[in-house]
Amino acid sequence: MKILVINAGSSSLKYQLIDMSTESMVAKGICERIASASGEPGEVTAKTADGRKVEYTVELPNHTAAFMEVKRNLTSGECKVIESLDEIAAVGHRIVQGGALFNKSMLVTEEVIAGIESLIDLAPLHNAAHIQGIRACMDVFGADVPEVVVFDNAFHSTMPEEAYMFAIPYEYYEKYQVRRYGFHGTSHRYVSARCAEVMGKPIEELKIVTCHIGNGSSITAVKGGKVIDTSMGLTPLDGFMMGTRSGGVDPSAIIYLQQKEGWTPAETDTVLNKKSGAFGISGVSSDDRDLIAATNEGNHRAALARKMQHYQIRKFIGSYVAAMDGVDAIVFTGGVGENAVDMRANVCNNLSFLGIEIDEAFNATLVKGAEGEISTDKSKVRVFVLPTNEELVIARDTKDIYESLQK
Repeated sequence: MKILVINAGSSSLKYQLIDMSTESMVAKGICERIASASGEPGEVTAKTADGRKVEYTVELPNHTAAFMEVKRNLTSGECKVIESLDEIAAVGHRIVQGGALFNKSMLVTEEVIAGIESLIDLAPLHNAAHIQGIRACMDVFGADVPEVVVFDNAFHSTMPEEAYMFAIPYEYYEKYQVRRYGFHGTSHRYVSARCAEVMGKPIEELKIVTCHIGNGSSITAVKGGKVIDTSMGLTPLDGFMMGTRSGGVDPSAIIYLQQKEGWTPAETDTVLNKKSGAFGISGVSSDDRDLIAATNEGNHRAALARKMQHYQIRKFIGSYVAAMDGVDAIVFTGGVGENAVDMRANVCNNLSFLGIEIDEAFNATLVKGAEGEISTDKSKVRVFVLPTNEELVIARDTKDIYESLQK
């Protein structure tokens, strides 16, 4: 069985075709600059598991046109991997915001689409684009191919009220559902389950802190296989500093700056989401690799940005250990989590009160998708580097729902 996984953005469409008999990637790619406001042609990149690759520009006036390019690359040309779309059993879509409406993956129906649409205010750029992607997929694949939506925040739906509520007047929760939802749920779900598998223990018996560190970052407390707290909030802006996002900031500081700078709500959003974080502090880049290079050249602000982020990661891990009353394992994942050797060492070496001890030499070998345990036999808490696989989580859920339809 082959499942096509889709992640549609407002101007992009990522895809991955997965063979579920081996749970392996067959082909993947991305269509960018869909409906470009500047009038530039779209850019398409397609790759196959056996190393074939094509890149080209083409007009992409909408998401339906992008799906036609996906179809073309899967079924013809240099990157052909299937004879026709008939070989694809179902399609799984990543949906960023399911709010309190959806706590599990769902078969796409008009009612489900309406539910996703009702949550656009909570994720205006993401949910609107996801709906475009679903509709465009229907246009290309037809109504007979089941489509499934997998929600980014569903894994976090087990949080208790004391963790997800904000200390603002309760009426705003009742009127607008303003609360903590959390994101990167498919990643935290995958690596926490993988951690339990590697440890050889039931996840129901474990307390795990999962750290998804990338350009967007979040940390989650998973107790007994259920999320009890997570760092992102109503939106992916909350938590600790990221590539371009500020993370948590004293609200009065923002009000003060709005008064001084005359920011509109839209301008405030731009500053906090796109001009802050490591980029805002360093003035160099949001990419950790660039920050490392700048730090090595003596750039104080680049070094400060990395110190701030490492410090904040330690604080969140410590708070989640307190929230769970202990911890059995800590997991690093995401682009930075899987590659920033010094970040992992810095975080772990400054959590010595937990009895953590890591193998510095082995830690240095775990980059570029390598999986392993960096804690020593003496360590009281086990620490792992586990590459995430959000697409596989989406494909597995899609497969389960597809098979339930066949009964």
